[in-house]
Amino acid sequence: MKRVLLLATLALSACTQEPEGKAVTVIEFGENGETTIRQTGADQAEPAEEVAAKSDQDDACEVVTFEQVALTHCVADPAKNRITTALGPEGGAPYRSLAAYSNTVDKADVAFAMNAGMYDGEGKPIGYYVEESNRAKELNQADGPGNFHMKPNGVFYGTGGSWQVKTSDEFYRTVGTRPEFGTQSGPMLVVDGKLHPEITDNGPSKAIRNGVGVDKAGRAHFVISNSPLSFGQLARYFRDELKTPNALFLDGNVSSLWNPASGRLDKGVPIGPLIVVTRKQP
Repeated sequence: MKRVLLLATLALSACTQEPEGKAVTVIEFGENGETTIRQTGADQAEPAEEVAAKSDQDDACEVVTFEQVALTHCVADPAKNRITTALGPEGGAPYRSLAAYSNTVDKADVAFAMNAGMYDGEGKPIGYYVEESNRAKELNQADGPGNFHMKPNGVFYGTGGSWQVKTSDEFYRTVGTRPEFGTQSGPMLVVDGKLHPEITDNGPSKAIRNGVGVDKAGRAHFVISNSPLSFGQLARYFRDELKTPNALFLDGNVSSLWNPASGRLDKGVPIGPLIVVTRKQP
């Protein structure tokens, strides 16, 4: 039986970020009945979008429909783009939102940005995390409940224009040189062209979800649903439409996108690590 997300509303007086909404506790039920608890914000049927000022750059994202669900599909091309991770300003606390991050960079340089791997209550990564070749968190190979520990989980990483998605076990066995960026999450959606063994075709758990996969041409495909969908639907889109041999689930219920070209800037619950796709300068 697939993991189910149960959202219970809590009143947190410490929450001062009004745009983030009311805080809730996400309880993830594991296959063995164990649970893990992660603090997020109010459950939303759709991501809260702010219409920010548009940029004059080409749009790297498009809205598509797959199995009657609207998705936003963004592409990073090694010939045109650079991928980095971002957590917070040097020596500072995590940004916790794409809006906060957007205030620190020139939007003309950004193709798009999205939430990355999973995180703790402070917004810090719970799995492998590398930013600008500096490792902030080692590979997490522990067992446990919740989506992150739904093995195999995986790592999205890269150096220069070479980007890959691998299971955490394969990453541990085969990657000896620290990449320029890396983020760990789970579960894998697609492993060697097949759906994750615990992902059913269309399970009962529906949520706003996002993930990443790399095709055989080396392009990285980032997908975020515009309405709730199952793990199976998201996994099939990567496998059947994008033809990515491997794809990684990034997160659900907190999934967010900043697309300067269209003016989309999702707001909602506090998030953690970010993946940022920038344009290469001519």
